[in-house]
Amino acid sequence: MTRNIRHAALFCALLLFALVVNAARVQIVRAPEYDDNPANRRPDIARYQQPRGDILVGGKAVTGSRDTGEHLRYERTYANGPMYAPVTGFASQAYGTTLLEHAEDGLLSGADPMLAPLPLWNEVTGAHNPGGDVVTTIDGAAQRAAFEGLGGRKGAVAAIEPATGRVLALVSTPSYDPQSLSGNSAAATRTWNRLNADPDKPMLNRAVSRTYPPGSTFKVVTAAAALDAGVVRDLDAPTRSPDPYTLPGTRTKLTNESDGCRDASLREAFEWSCNTVFAKLGVDVGVPGMTAMAEAFGFNDDGLRVPFPVARSTFDTAVDRAQLGLSSIGQYNTRATPLQMAMVAAAVAGGGQVRQPYLVERTVRAGGSLVAAAGSRPSREVMRPSTAALLKELMTGVVDNGTGERAAIPGAVVGGKTGTAQHGAGNSGTPYAWFVSWARGDGDVEPKVAVAVVVEGSPADREGISGGGLAAPIARAVMEAVLSAAGPGAASPTAGG
Repeated sequence: MTRNIRHAALFCALLLFALVVNAARVQIVRAPEYDDNPANRRPDIARYQQPRGDILVGGKAVTGSRDTGEHLRYERTYANGPMYAPVTGFASQAYGTTLLEHAEDGLLSGADPMLAPLPLWNEVTGAHNPGGDVVTTIDGAAQRAAFEGLGGRKGAVAAIEPATGRVLALVSTPSYDPQSLSGNSAAATRTWNRLNADPDKPMLNRAVSRTYPPGSTFKVVTAAAALDAGVVRDLDAPTRSPDPYTLPGTRTKLTNESDGCRDASLREAFEWSCNTVFAKLGVDVGVPGMTAMAEAFGFNDDGLRVPFPVARSTFDTAVDRAQLGLSSIGQYNTRATPLQMAMVAAAVAGGGQVRQPYLVERTVRAGGSLVAAAGSRPSREVMRPSTAALLKELMTGVVDNGTGERAAIPGAVVGGKTGTAQHGAGNSGTPYAWFVSWARGDGDVEPKVAVAVVVEGSPADREGISGGGLAAPIARAVMEAVLSAAGPGAASPTAGG
């Protein structure tokens, strides 16, 4: 009898041991497999069981959370969703996250270990932290001015504070309401399919994810290279540039939209955007010099993040002299995001120094205590300070005397450069209208804002597309908004455009 009891006890112990081993196998060895199984809804239920942290602009939340009472309890909401979509992105129960919602997902969802009161606290207690908040660098007035300025047209605006690299505005149109994607209903599915099928691509962030030929706005880079290399020493000396200019090694003749470009000085050529002068200057500087200057501004950089990734702006380094001439006027394979061109304007405004742009000022816990702050971004020298001073003079001349007069702001110093970029086979595509600029109020020591605007013109207004006509008034409105908030030295907004 005793022997039977011992055998039964041993058998029960073996069963218990097998049970423990199997439980360990399920919970430890196979846990990732079960976690990743689409049929397992527990992670999703836990993720949406509490409100998501918020994204803030000017101290006010532009996001929120709505209690649905369902298994996936909280859905994301957005204030002024289309205006801020290029900053926030979306957080969808069905389609994941994008832009800031993605880059800061761990903090916003409460999963970031930095939110725990003590190291390993959540692992031991099983607790889940409330989501933290993301405080952005965006200036709400500048964002609105850019969004309303673009209106129903396709295009983008990027604005930067030159002294710090803070992104003050980031707008892309046409846009969409990210709240329409928040849930997992049939309506969200229909919206997703409609947005993805839309030929105008409303979910494309044109400010950071699309590159355009920058056209004549790239002449800022070419002028910087020519001045830094000593190819040009006097802004008012004739440049000995023919009109038309035959591209080296070809029979292709480059012409100008304006008269008076033959042998024009750098000042005259910059104010009236003479293609012939700048193509010849680029050829005179050479591929190494032009490449070095373009890359100093940020072209060919794969690693720019704000914190979400920015598309690579390109300057082709494997070109012949004819292609270099076209590249130097922002054509051929030269392409740039609006954010990159805002960095070009910011480098001039910053005296030849540029700081990497950033969009997140700080992150905080639900109670308001600091998790992380942006801190000062290191600057890099793009050009000599003397070159930047001459470029400021040139850009101011464009607004005061040249093609950028519609960007002028009473009571402020404004520098700018227009551009009308051709593209497509045989330049058959509808041109893009560009304007890059910076501004400082009369009482300010240094420029407060640098802006880049691109407008994708429609075939109906092809003949009227110009950087000075379409893009400059939008840049002016953004600059006015920033200067108005900057204090006593700022300019007063003016109507019109």
